[in-house]
Amino acid sequence: MTLPGIPQRRWIKRSRLSWAGLGLILSLVLGWWWMAPESVAAGGATTIHNRSARAYSQPAPGLNPQQAAEHRQGDRRFADVFIPAPATFNAGLGPHFNNQSCLGCHIRDGRGQPQAGQLLARLSLPPDRGTPEQPGGAIPVPGLGSQLQDHSIPGVPPLGSFQLTWEEVFGRYADGRSYSLRRPQIQLLDGTGKALDPSIQVSLRLPPPVFGRGLLEAVPEEVLAAIADPEDRNHDGISGRLNQVWDIAQQKQAIGRFGWKAGQPTLQQQNAAAYAHDMGVSNPLFPDANGHQDIDAQTLTATTFYTQTLAVPAPLRTDDRQFRQGFALFQDAGCAACHLPKLKTGRSAIAALSEQTFAPYTDLLLHDLGPGLADQRPEFLANGQEWRTAPLWGLGLSQTVLPGATYLHDGRARTIAEAILWHGGEAELAREWFRTASARDRKRLERFLKQL
Repeated sequence: MTLPGIPQRRWIKRSRLSWAGLGLILSLVLGWWWMAPESVAAGGATTIHNRSARAYSQPAPGLNPQQAAEHRQGDRRFADVFIPAPATFNAGLGPHFNNQSCLGCHIRDGRGQPQAGQLLARLSLPPDRGTPEQPGGAIPVPGLGSQLQDHSIPGVPPLGSFQLTWEEVFGRYADGRSYSLRRPQIQLLDGTGKALDPSIQVSLRLPPPVFGRGLLEAVPEEVLAAIADPEDRNHDGISGRLNQVWDIAQQKQAIGRFGWKAGQPTLQQQNAAAYAHDMGVSNPLFPDANGHQDIDAQTLTATTFYTQTLAVPAPLRTDDRQFRQGFALFQDAGCAACHLPKLKTGRSAIAALSEQTFAPYTDLLLHDLGPGLADQRPEFLANGQEWRTAPLWGLGLSQTVLPGATYLHDGRARTIAEAILWHGGEAELAREWFRTASARDRKRLERFLKQL
């Protein structure tokens, strides 16, 4: 099935198809025209031309006055710093937490850094060791839950901490040039500094940027289902699939869209989970054991609207030769098979998000990225080697918004090249294209990604 505005994979993965035949050449030409990068605004109607350190933090154009006011209200809620109860405002922090505010992790609405307070450790037990906290979900660790909260309010003993070190991994490009990657080594400790059970499944998670999420939420499920190819029926080596997760508000299974393993179905639930797990702030979707809520539905709604209506920064010039060359290499390498250059939303109550064609460079699907990136921690249908395709829009602004920013789910990649070289599994051929390419083509591809 092919839906309007959704490129077929056989047009994307040019390097894995035979070049013989006029019909195929015609398909490639038409595919290029259809996906020409300058023809699609990065965020559709929500696109802004801002390449400053505040590029991720701008309201989407096209909001009406009421929506603009709601966005500003949500902006304030996103910046709220919580403190322990009792307090007259922003009460409810903890008693255990990772950070005190949304902005504390998502710096300038962007990514966090691989350090305590921003880098999170998700936890679970093996599948045969207990009962999942949500149907089909991970099994929480007794006394710790599903996330290691490594801070606590005054007077409350900490639950634990983790020690992070880096192991260097060396390799060579085909032209003989050497490179070095790094792999995280983590040790879990309890509140007394004693090592925790080594059978606990651990996954490090770096906070990702939050702009553009309203567009991703507005892509119809049937569009994503049409892109998915879990059985790899077209034999292109790409078998992306949808995660099926638990929707708390609807009390039923739903497709996952958000999080590194697409473990959350909606922005509301993603934000509610962050309040509860990152800050220890109970809320309508995650009340405490007594049913108490530290924040009300209005606060959660405001924060959700804010993350729905952040603008998407436009890339650098998409109509110049360098960008076109880089985009062609991006396709030749096979990157565009998962990092789709174009998606389209359905109808939305927010006009700026409704029926928009945009360029997120993701398919929102789970893909096996091989043992090198594996965390061996399942999340609903996602196994220990599967990750949701990360959007690449705004990638080139990462260092502008947060100098020293790193990449991938745990921040191990210090450069874009390192991030590519960690790919395996379904992305192994793309990685090998990059590793064996000439230094000139590697630089062209990196330059294209930095222009996004």
